[in-house]
Amino acid sequence: MYPRVALFSMMLAAASLPLYIHLPRFATTELGLSLSVVGTLLIGLRVMDFVQDPLLGWFVDRFPSANATFAALATLGMGTGFLLLFSVPPLIQPVLWVSLTLILLFTSYSLGAILFYSQSTALAQNDGSMIRLAGFREAGALIGVILAALAPIIFAALTGTSGYAAFGVSLAVLCMIVWHMARPLWTSASTKAGKLTFSGLRQSGSSYLLLLALVNALPVAMTSTLFLFFVEDRLNLTGMSGAFLVLFFVSAGLSVPVWTHLCGRFGVRQVLLPAMALAILCFFWAALLQSGDAFAFALVCIGSGAALGADMVILPVLFSSTLERAGLQAGQAFGLWFFAGKLALALAAATLLPLLDLAGFQPGSNNSVQALNALGFAYAVVPCLVKFVAIALVLRMPKEVSYP
Repeated sequence: MYPRVALFSMMLAAASLPLYIHLPRFATTELGLSLSVVGTLLIGLRVMDFVQDPLLGWFVDRFPSANATFAALATLGMGTGFLLLFSVPPLIQPVLWVSLTLILLFTSYSLGAILFYSQSTALAQNDGSMIRLAGFREAGALIGVILAALAPIIFAALTGTSGYAAFGVSLAVLCMIVWHMARPLWTSASTKAGKLTFSGLRQSGSSYLLLLALVNALPVAMTSTLFLFFVEDRLNLTGMSGAFLVLFFVSAGLSVPVWTHLCGRFGVRQVLLPAMALAILCFFWAALLQSGDAFAFALVCIGSGAALGADMVILPVLFSSTLERAGLQAGQAFGLWFFAGKLALALAAATLLPLLDLAGFQPGSNNSVQALNALGFAYAVVPCLVKFVAIALVLRMPKEVSYP
């Protein structure tokens, strides 16, 4: 079971952070869209998710016998969306083409992610270990993020092109393989849970965790959106982006078992707080870096990756165990959970990209000192400030929330 869990998680991860890492550069250099248009487009799609994600969660809760069908729809939709976005030249006006393909891709991703995470409770009931399942799940996600983040760079080096066309094809093939390999995951049935209500979310502490998830995801969303710009335009380290991404996500993966062990021994607050403090230290250091500071930025990637590992393993398990303890349905709840994560990514793009546009920043161009300073401020200082807000929320976490 666990290899299949990791495989499905790996596929889902390709449509999360890597998409936001590559989409701004792909849309500006390949399709001719401006950063402001990309940011506006991404935040506009989140309005759709506000209605769509809880509705998809309702379908997952209402029709548990259709889990295999939902999984097939999710994988087919993601594969088609990747192919149309990156590998097929726009057949209509580029903004409309990107909008439609992203709707297909994001809807399919939402369905797959909600189904997968809500099914985790049933899978853990069969095995008796939510923590162990979460470890395989997040390890698979990290592998997927690494591979998807590096793939266009590798394909570009091999083919002499931008690498995006091969990227789309490879992801489409991956989705079809995962659909076939992961089919046994959808045979487990969860125990009957009570109907999800806003009062139930509030009383159980789950709504507080949703707020924390949104705020805590913003810094990573901001740095992910601007990562390639910061490395190539601010640090002038073109060609090293792939190595930095590997350092970041490998560090996150290696840190997962460490954070899991520490949580079991010392408690959530005592582990989350130092992990968040580590992230703040890394953001602050990144703000001080200058052109050519490769070694220093490598250390930033290692430290911030380790901090991300804590977020990935602790918060979803906290949310799942809180729902289970309160007897609440997981499908709709995880619809809200993934909406919070995607909203964070969209908010980062919708606020920072237009501001950089106004500051005169243009990817791959000879930017002014003012534009590069604006890029550094957006990449490092703003996430640092947001992380302080997340720390305040952890300090005020209600007593209903506890580690399983």
